[in-house]
Amino acid sequence: MPDHFEVILRTVAAFSILLLSAKFLGKQTISQMNIFDFIVTITLGSITASIAYNIDLKPHHTILSFGLFVFIAFLVAYLSTKSRRIRKYFAGDPTVLIQNGKILENNMRKMRYTLDYLNQQLREKDVFDIQEVMFAILEPHGTLSVVKKPQYRPVTRHDLLLHYTPESRIPIELIMDGEIVEKNLKENHLTETWLQMQLENRQLTLKEVVYAVLLANGTLYFDTYNDHILSPVDAE
Repeated sequence: MPDHFEVILRTVAAFSILLLSAKFLGKQTISQMNIFDFIVTITLGSITASIAYNIDLKPHHTILSFGLFVFIAFLVAYLSTKSRRIRKYFAGDPTVLIQNGKILENNMRKMRYTLDYLNQQLREKDVFDIQEVMFAILEPHGTLSVVKKPQYRPVTRHDLLLHYTPESRIPIELIMDGEIVEKNLKENHLTETWLQMQLENRQLTLKEVVYAVLLANGTLYFDTYNDHILSPVDAE
């Protein structure tokens, strides 16, 4: 077989294997990564690249290595759900960087975390005055969680004793790209007849609607392909 055809076949196979393994390992692998997730992702990517273009390596050897690494990653993830000690070893612990408004320099040094980076992370949390912070915690995957002092926290309707409408569900997508999401209708005991009636009440047809969602407060939101905007801001 010519080399370029072999590379094409190996690349397709490598992509398929990587896609299947990502689905097998779950969403956590592609979310914010801790140290273990980072090692797994880098190694799987390297092995996959070898499968794709290194024709000097036998495909079954690299696939065996890939499969073994996926199994190890899955085993560690499974054991982590069973043991807090294993979970702490592989994922790590959160580290408190600010406590009661005071910077913990020793913890900063242990994490090799600079004041410049701390300020950057605080700004990303809309904190520009460090005096507003009661606790700042560095999570195992590298993001900073911030708890502001009570006097600097946003005011809520509960604080003001204002009336609010209780919500007991997430928004339900009913129409996407002009097509009814039948699965969502069935799961929420809604009918197409009811949806068609809602469209008729708004003088709309199904093909005119790009997106429709039943919001948590019970109201319906419809967005049509024709927005009736003469000068859209995103026009080039």
